[in-house]
Amino acid sequence: MSGIVVIGAGQAGASLVAKLRVQGFDGKLTLIGDENVPPYQRPPLSKKYLLGELALERLFLRPESFYAEHGIELLLGKPVRAIDAAARQVMLGDEVLGYDQLALTTGAEPRMLPASMGGDLVGVYPVRRLADIDAMAPEFAPGRRVLVVGGGYIGLEAAAVARQRGLEVTLIEAAPRILQRVAAPETSDYMRALHEGHGVKIIEGAALARLTGAGRVDGAELADGRQIAADFAIIGIGITPASALAQAGGLTLDNGIAVDAFGRSSDPHVWAAGDCASFPWRGARIRLESVQNAIDQAEAVAENMLGAEKPYDPLPWFWSDQYDLKLQIAGLNTGHDRIITRKTGAACSHWYFAGERFLAVDAMNDPRAFMLGKRLLEAGRSPDPAALADPETDLKSLLR
Repeated sequence: MSGIVVIGAGQAGASLVAKLRVQGFDGKLTLIGDENVPPYQRPPLSKKYLLGELALERLFLRPESFYAEHGIELLLGKPVRAIDAAARQVMLGDEVLGYDQLALTTGAEPRMLPASMGGDLVGVYPVRRLADIDAMAPEFAPGRRVLVVGGGYIGLEAAAVARQRGLEVTLIEAAPRILQRVAAPETSDYMRALHEGHGVKIIEGAALARLTGAGRVDGAELADGRQIAADFAIIGIGITPASALAQAGGLTLDNGIAVDAFGRSSDPHVWAAGDCASFPWRGARIRLESVQNAIDQAEAVAENMLGAEKPYDPLPWFWSDQYDLKLQIAGLNTGHDRIITRKTGAACSHWYFAGERFLAVDAMNDPRAFMLGKRLLEAGRSPDPAALADPETDLKSLLR
């Protein structure tokens, strides 16, 4: 029996194999990862792990012994060369593994600068894998200068850690404002003020011409000719779905590996979940880049691989930790036409509406607003915008 093979030993892959066992699958089960460590958490990498507050073993999602104890063959440090969907085989170096069903949980890859822009200089780092963080860690000495390229959540989190480690930080963003792709101007303003208050120099509307240096990066030149000195650079300009294997294997792509509502790809024997997969959701096709989606979608796919036939209909939510701020987001703000701001003391939240319909909330150090927004979205209800804007309104009353 060939059993089930899962390619990609990240959060989604680890969640999928564990769920298969919980659901009673007792056949051969193989999880393949191209890194030499067992599945681990990614969010703490650029925060507590880089700050030295979290040991390597505490990053692991489960002890390595878990996989053997549950009959899961864990193949680490094994890049997959190709998939032969017609023969239902995975090419792993010189080894060939057959499968009855295959799940792709290959995640995403960081966008990097091309060599023509200095992307191949020494001292230029992405923020994605354990090896990336281990490689850049020695650079984090107080007083050194770091250039962060990209004002999304990855770049902002890296900037926060660098300031906490005592570095001089300059962050450049090509768009007119940080977080422009994912958040309202109100949230951008809040986050800009937070970082500038901690000493980060933020330059918006700043297109990068190239990183400079002879062999090793020593700064950057902006499109307008401005020069910025730096001892090293962190690139946080987004991620792209890791779908090359799927594409070479003949699977349909659409902003990642295109799957149906059950997580099945264009090949009925191949499934996908996590950052690499796009799926139908409420009349659109989306791809979610979050830990929660990686877990929830992987578990849904595991059930559907065993015949559940349950459509995946998530409530998207995300979070980001920067300094002493916890930003929590519920819902997707796509299509909003107005923002309601609510402030109570140090807590602040921005609520997105399309007409009278509530879409999403950004909650800054406001877990009550996040939880209420999440519950409203789960119930398909929209609060009265006027009541929401009134600081005297008890949030719980909006659920009645």
